[in-house]
Amino acid sequence: MEAEIITVGTEILMGQIVNTNAQFISKNLADIGVSMYYQTTVGDNARRLKKVVVDALNRSDVVILTGGLGPTEDDMTKEIVAQVMGYPLVLYEDIAENIKSYFIKVGKEMTLNNLKQAKFPENCIILENKCGTAPGCIMEKKGKAAILLPGPPKELIPMFNDSVMPYLEKINNTKFYSKMIRIFNVGESAVEAGLIDLIHNQTNPTLATYASDGQVTLRVTAKCKNYDEGRELVEPVVNEVKNRFPDGVYSTDDESMEQAVEKLIRKKNLTLATAESCTGGLIASKLVSIPGSSEWFKEGAVTYSNDAKMRRLGVKAETLEKYGAVSEETAKEMAAGIARTSSSDIGISVTGIAGPGGGSEEKPVGLVYIGVSYNGKVYAEKFMLNGDRNRVRNMAAMHALNIVRRELLKNE
Repeated sequence: MEAEIITVGTEILMGQIVNTNAQFISKNLADIGVSMYYQTTVGDNARRLKKVVVDALNRSDVVILTGGLGPTEDDMTKEIVAQVMGYPLVLYEDIAENIKSYFIKVGKEMTLNNLKQAKFPENCIILENKCGTAPGCIMEKKGKAAILLPGPPKELIPMFNDSVMPYLEKINNTKFYSKMIRIFNVGESAVEAGLIDLIHNQTNPTLATYASDGQVTLRVTAKCKNYDEGRELVEPVVNEVKNRFPDGVYSTDDESMEQAVEKLIRKKNLTLATAESCTGGLIASKLVSIPGSSEWFKEGAVTYSNDAKMRRLGVKAETLEKYGAVSEETAKEMAAGIARTSSSDIGISVTGIAGPGGGSEEKPVGLVYIGVSYNGKVYAEKFMLNGDRNRVRNMAAMHALNIVRRELLKNE
């Protein structure tokens, strides 16, 4: 089954909002084996919207439209699609009453144009909107389906999960099973070179890669009758990838690096604290984004100045004077200091030059030292990172988490 997405809204074309809806829908379609070859964004213009709807319905089995279901004149998605598919709109009294009740509940006066949201083709499938006033709908005709969803993600996502996914799974005969493999500190070209024989000989399952932020995500997808069969086809390929990149693969469950670290920390019943200079709390931010992290993450200290390093972490003045703030020696004392003062099992530290200024011939921009204190051992690793300030900071944070991950796996 082939589907495509049409996102409606001039504000998207103008860059005023980011089109996260298309990304969300695309990922979910791929998960259930629905093929997609086209995505279109069109402004609030009746003529242009009608043309893209006609083209989409001519080439795809399912067309999913987002946006343009509101009460105003420029909300025209439902009217245009109904016109293209040859359906007149009628007022659904029960939906009209729901809209009236909503306004009473929130204590606002309802204008008559809101009843526009209660008009749909007869016999269409109404999709309940639990988070707003505009229901969605599904129009079907001659083996084609148009699925209309509201634009706000807080309304679209629950509607898609609760109503659209079950509908698509019911009408789609093909199933796909996928595994997402995350690989860090190995370039996309190196990953491809290491898997080139699998890529050239792939039939079922297939492999696809994409790179971002110093890591590569590898998607292994099998066409199958059911998910048990899909799992049997995918697992040998996943295991082969792990064997070829034993140090690079950090997740086969589509986890972030911080989630992979959390899993190991919980498994070993450990605690962790961070001392950050150039990353400015980014590692701590990644860790506390995980629900329940307060159970194992003790604290994070941003010790940007030399005074803070000495006062908060106990870094020696002579260490800073002799080796400098950006050094292996300082990183080690920072890691040991945060582990000691927070009573944590693991102390992780970062000190470096994120740029764009502050570098020298001896210590250029991108130089980073990451220190670790764990299990009676303190050491530091040196990295030369490239990119702008934000990339250096993010890569330093990722490397720090990866060092913790590797350290915790040593005794596995």
